[in-house]
Amino acid sequence: MIDALHTHRPRIVVIGGGTGLPVILKNLKNRHVDITAIVTVADDGGSSGILRNYINVVPPGDIRNVMVALSDLPQLELDLFQYRFKSSDQFFAGHAIGNLIIAALSEKRGGIFDAVQILSRMMKVDGHIFPAANEPLELNAEFSDGSHMSGESEITAAGKLIRRVWVETNDDSHKPEAVDEVVDAIMNADQIVLGPGSLFTSILPNLMIENVGNALKRTTADIVYICNIMTQKGETENFTEADHVRVLNQHLGKNFINTVLVNMKEVPSEYIDYKKWNEVSQPVKHDFAGLRAMGCRVISADFLELKDRGAFHNGQEVAEELLNLIGRSTDEE
Repeated sequence: MIDALHTHRPRIVVIGGGTGLPVILKNLKNRHVDITAIVTVADDGGSSGILRNYINVVPPGDIRNVMVALSDLPQLELDLFQYRFKSSDQFFAGHAIGNLIIAALSEKRGGIFDAVQILSRMMKVDGHIFPAANEPLELNAEFSDGSHMSGESEITAAGKLIRRVWVETNDDSHKPEAVDEVVDAIMNADQIVLGPGSLFTSILPNLMIENVGNALKRTTADIVYICNIMTQKGETENFTEADHVRVLNQHLGKNFINTVLVNMKEVPSEYIDYKKWNEVSQPVKHDFAGLRAMGCRVISADFLELKDRGAFHNGQEVAEELLNLIGRSTDEE
């Protein structure tokens, strides 16, 4: 009889949005783990924002990229799903085909959650993709000067230091809520991964959904935060790794982060093209003592990948460390 422990695929839940999430998922795929991606629904920029404004659907861009990362379809079909119309195509300018498909199926099914489950089967997704809520949410922020602003893209563009964020439904008639499957995934996970991604606009919008935040405070899973390598203008200027974790803990009112992955490889200052990336960012400062004071286990290694004149996480190295942590957790049991 085969030992059940060795047939169980560890359950990893990855929560976030933006460009960092697909990188981690792509490198976890085909690694004998059960992957669930919980994706933010508070984006309102680009093609996603236009679709959201016109037909009031959950912004599909982040979901589209996660689908491609976990799909087993041939590359040609994935390229078609990702194809973005040129600006000369006036009617479709800037829209990705995948965004239009997700929006159409969401309208047909009366919500994003069922639409994503159907499309995941069509695209042969290896894993589960759960929108954080079944309706579009609006991100709100209070800045350090006491002013307030709504809208993810407006908050990002404001260039002000953010004190706190929260999410609201479009008509503010009820509290934002995740479907049961999202909460169940968190409660049944062996490991929960936050990031990498924008602290205030990619990660926290998910956590500010009340039943998601409560589940994270109750779960017994190891909660791993992949700390950003570079600071972000108006969001995390002059932040240390401990500052990132402190903000997460303060928003949930509890020290809930167990493990933090920290990049130790130096970022060459002459390599970063600040003009291209339109921000004055710097490497996140180290504060191991601050992390440990909040009860965090610190994993420091070379997680850096230099590409496209910018500093990014090496998805393969991060995935290897996440799997190592899962192995340690199993050994400890």
